[in-house]
Amino acid sequence: MPSPINIRQIWELSYDSYCASSHFQSDVQRKASRAILACGTGSLGMNVSICPDCGHRELHNNSCRNRNCPNCQAVKKELWIDSRRAEVIDSPYFHVVFTLPHELNSLLYSNQKLLYGMFHRCCARTLLELSANPKYLGALPGIIQVLHTWNQELGYHVHMHCIISGGGLTKDSKLRKSKSRFFIPVYVLRDKFKGKFLSSLNDAYNSGSLSFPDNCRRLAHPLEWKAFRNSLYLKDWCPFIKQTFNGFGNAIEYLGRYTHKIAISNSRLLSVTDTEVSFSARARKPGEPRRVIVLSHEEFIRRFLMHVLPSGFQKIRYYGFLNNRMKSANLRLIFRIQGHQRFQRRYTGLTMAELILAVWKTDIRLCPKCGCCRMYSAGRIRPATG
Repeated sequence: MPSPINIRQIWELSYDSYCASSHFQSDVQRKASRAILACGTGSLGMNVSICPDCGHRELHNNSCRNRNCPNCQAVKKELWIDSRRAEVIDSPYFHVVFTLPHELNSLLYSNQKLLYGMFHRCCARTLLELSANPKYLGALPGIIQVLHTWNQELGYHVHMHCIISGGGLTKDSKLRKSKSRFFIPVYVLRDKFKGKFLSSLNDAYNSGSLSFPDNCRRLAHPLEWKAFRNSLYLKDWCPFIKQTFNGFGNAIEYLGRYTHKIAISNSRLLSVTDTEVSFSARARKPGEPRRVIVLSHEEFIRRFLMHVLPSGFQKIRYYGFLNNRMKSANLRLIFRIQGHQRFQRRYTGLTMAELILAVWKTDIRLCPKCGCCRMYSAGRIRPATG
């Protein structure tokens, strides 16, 4: 049976030639590439498991745990979902997507840490300020935001997934809920967000904080900048209300698809030849078949590395009553008002073997030789140094 296709094969075949070309790579992009090449190969060391009944020994290659590696997100995702389920309140939940115009792409890519952070803050402030208005909700909701920078073809497409609760705390510490329909009109959301982001962007320009790459160097001139900014005001920045959840925990399970997602998963790869890679992409219109995208190895690597976030940048952020500083106190108050906490954590205190059994129904303690269920971890073999 042939081995399943994985992204590492592309790096093994062509990353050296990619490095030899003129493509610039940041330190964090090089680190991600090294991790992908090393993950699961044994070069990062191994874990040893031994069966006490028959003495059989198993070696398990260590993973890289890099957040850009397609092989290393499953356990993180399950633990994240388990923690967030315990924070769900009894209210509708809504999925809102904000997208930045592609005219900003060059500026965004050259100022990632600054402008991605600005994007997070403007999305959150838009939702929080409008939610505080008694005309809409009149309360402080809980918001989880996840930044993505790609589309189905691995192109540069910066957008924010936001899950917002339809209930929250009022200023007098009461719980107020919306109806099942999203409570903020889309045109109000659009205009508020556009104004906030462009105002913040202009502040960054006036303070000299922006870097201008060669293809938009002209924007450093005040007249060119003013014309560019005015053209952005004329564009339609319409956010998308993607889905409404009335099943409480369903919203968190759903968001789990996005939180630890990387630009492309191994499951989308269709074939890897010596020079090309083909992968599937969602249809452009509902009802149409999935598309097949074919790229050279170097172009695939270039596109993939565009979506490696700056070192230390938090792509998942929490706002409203889920703000890290006051989250515990806010949730205690909400659960007391509700009279219950609907969900509890399921995986707290589990060993890795117990977690894998609970989530994937696979018992890694089962000896493949004698069938007993008592294999135990006997330590690690450290990677060779040289």
